[in-house]
Amino acid sequence: MTEFKKISIIGLGLIASSICLTIRQKDPAIQIVGYDKDKGVRTRAKKIGLCEIESSIERTVSGSKLIILCVPVGQMQAVIQKLRRFINPGTTITDVGSVKLSVIEELESHIEDARGKFVPSHPIAGTERSGPDAGYAGLFEGRWCILTPTKKTNKKALKSVETFWKFLGMQTKIMTAEHHDLVLAVTSHAPHLIAYTMVGVVDDLEAVTKSEIINYSAAGFRDFTRIAASDPVMWRDIFLNNQDAHLEVLGRFTEELFSLQRAIRKKDGEYLLKYFERTRSIRKGIVAAGQDTGTPNFGRE
Repeated sequence: MTEFKKISIIGLGLIASSICLTIRQKDPAIQIVGYDKDKGVRTRAKKIGLCEIESSIERTVSGSKLIILCVPVGQMQAVIQKLRRFINPGTTITDVGSVKLSVIEELESHIEDARGKFVPSHPIAGTERSGPDAGYAGLFEGRWCILTPTKKTNKKALKSVETFWKFLGMQTKIMTAEHHDLVLAVTSHAPHLIAYTMVGVVDDLEAVTKSEIINYSAAGFRDFTRIAASDPVMWRDIFLNNQDAHLEVLGRFTEELFSLQRAIRKKDGEYLLKYFERTRSIRKGIVAAGQDTGTPNFGRE
């Protein structure tokens, strides 16, 4: 169970809609009020009965003890500038951003000034779909939520937010914001960038027609590039707000790619075989570990 009886959600995309539907499934008595700056999104969310929809942030958060920021990380600063005037003292605020250092830098002082309690968090779940229609109850079941408290984080609020994510079905892990940003750069952000890049490469190959791509795409291409259908605004903001970690990971990836390119040019079959055997073994180990812990292997992370 969760102690929060009224929950306010700012931003009504995939994660927000999944939070609404999961709460309604687990405890229909909890009041959920949502807001999105896009009138069309608000209209759609209201039409499908996602939650109570307000046309202003002030009315959305009035009387709420938990506010969840579900906007792209690039919009966090603008949202907190509007929200800070309406935060009641003692209100707990969390976010779902895939980058933590920049979000903490932009939000913590403002929330602290308003006497609110900020608990940075990141539920690692999703799909390539977006918008209020994209969510579904059960999205969070068995997935990980990483919490990245700072020295200023209220311990009671941290416990309350951790309990909330567990209420939605998640496992929780606490780590530093710096480590979170590096881990996610490796496990989620870089793969998305590479998928977007591969689609761009295919589009630039004039010798390969679009009909051939559609007709002859192997499962590997379709599965690998599926995540390139994800929300472009969200991913633009992620890469702009986690620059150091991304550049480190992409630098290492480029070095690996150059080594493989050299081996192919030299027809060094022994190098390629050993490389593929090693990475295949690592991949199998990762999958086996996920199955052992009951962690589902699906969705956008």
